[in-house]
Amino acid sequence: MQTIRQTSPSGSRRHRRHPVLFLALLLALALGVGFGASRYLAGDDAGEAPGIDLTSLFSRHKEPPETPDWVTVDLLTVNEYSRPGIELETVNGIVVHYVGNPGTTAQANRNYFESLAETGETHASSHFVIGLEGEIIQCVPLDEIAYCSNDRNSDTISIECCHPGEDGAFTQETYDSLVKLVAFLADYYDLGRDEVIRHYDVTGKLCPLYYVEHEDAWEQFKDDVFGGN
Repeated sequence: MQTIRQTSPSGSRRHRRHPVLFLALLLALALGVGFGASRYLAGDDAGEAPGIDLTSLFSRHKEPPETPDWVTVDLLTVNEYSRPGIELETVNGIVVHYVGNPGTTAQANRNYFESLAETGETHASSHFVIGLEGEIIQCVPLDEIAYCSNDRNSDTISIECCHPGEDGAFTQETYDSLVKLVAFLADYYDLGRDEVIRHYDVTGKLCPLYYVEHEDAWEQFKDDVFGGN
C-alpha cells in the first residue's frame, strides 16, 4: 500500500511562492563564504597572520613551457640514479652549476648521467647542460626533479655548464646561452633576481667555481639576465 504524505496548505503555498528568494539567499551565503575565504588566504584582514599570495601560488604551478627550438631534447631514461621520475610540483628558483670536468662537452656530461642507470655509482643529473659552443641539451623534463641541487631538488630547475679550464670560467658562447636560457625560464615562471642562485648558495660547495670566486661576475650575470633590475 502506498502511503501519501500530507502537507499543510499554508506550507505548500510558502514553498511555491518564494523559490527565487530561497535561491538568492543560498547564492548570497555562498558568495559571502567564498569572499571571506579568499581574504583569509590572501591575508587581507588587519591584524591577521600573513596569508598566501594567491597570484604567486598559482603562477608557480604551471605546466612546463614548450621547449624552444634552440634547445636539444635528449632525455635520460627513467631510473633511480639520474631520472627518478618524481614530480616537480613547484618551481621556486633556478640553480646554476659548473660540471667540474674541464674541456668536456654537453653531450658527454649528458651521457654520464645516462650511464648512472647502469653503474649506480652515484645520484646525479641536471635539467639542462650547456656546452662549450653554447649548445643546450635538456636531460630531464621540467615537471620532474633532477638530482643536482641537494635539498633544493624539489623546487628548482638546474643548469650545468661546461667550461674549458680549471678556473671554471665559461666561454662566451656558454655564457650567452646561459643568459638566454635563464631569462626564458625566469620569465615563464615569474622568478626574480634573488631566485636565480648558485649551487654554492644551497650547500656552500664552490660551484660554479668562477662565479663563487668572482661575486662581481655573478652580479653582472644577473644584470644581463634581468636587464640590470
